[in-house]
Amino acid sequence: MNDFLDMLLGGDAGNIAYNWETALMVLLLAFCIGHIISWVYIWTHTGLSYSQMFTASLLVLPVIVALVMLLMQASLAIAFGMFAVFGIIRFRNVLKDTRDTVYILWAVVQGVACGTQRFSTAMVGCVFIALVFGYMRMTSFGGRHRYDVILTLQWAGGAERIMDLRPVFQRHAVRTQLASQRDLDEQNMDLSYRLQLRDPNRTRDLMLELQQVPGVARVSLYHRTDESEV
Repeated sequence: MNDFLDMLLGGDAGNIAYNWETALMVLLLAFCIGHIISWVYIWTHTGLSYSQMFTASLLVLPVIVALVMLLMQASLAIAFGMFAVFGIIRFRNVLKDTRDTVYILWAVVQGVACGTQRFSTAMVGCVFIALVFGYMRMTSFGGRHRYDVILTLQWAGGAERIMDLRPVFQRHAVRTQLASQRDLDEQNMDLSYRLQLRDPNRTRDLMLELQQVPGVARVSLYHRTDESEV
């Protein structure tokens, strides 16, 4: 047990000859790091493109890469054989999000670090990158959050009476933007608004008040987080 901890925490082992115990430790460490990567992905994922199989792949990928690296350091002939096998096999998978590509790269690099017995680098790198993703998740880094909801309604009061909606919007929204207006006939039209709400928990009150305005029909509201990125 002490030898195991010394090898794990004592620094990067480099290209030291290994036995089955070292190989087992490498694969177990890669397996644990794969769990961390998968958990971070689950926690930070937003949008509609979530896939359980992709998350499971993030768990397995570091283990496979670590095993490949172990085989490559054991024998030059095996290394060339592995390259030949990868040349024959074609992996085709279209990722819907560039963030998924980053997670794949993270999993591969962690597998390489474990497979080459850079244990300290693997653990420090895993924790640090997980903190980076956590920071991005908590701060919504890169986002331009200006509006909370998209509100659509059918208006039958004519263009000259659209201003009747303003008092309701002023009570519930800090900022209102007319996103689209489509005329159905002389009196009826479809309206779409972007709203930054004063209290996001009062969306039901907003819809009830709008439904009481003469001329309003078919009110629908969509939260910004429900929109999928294109």
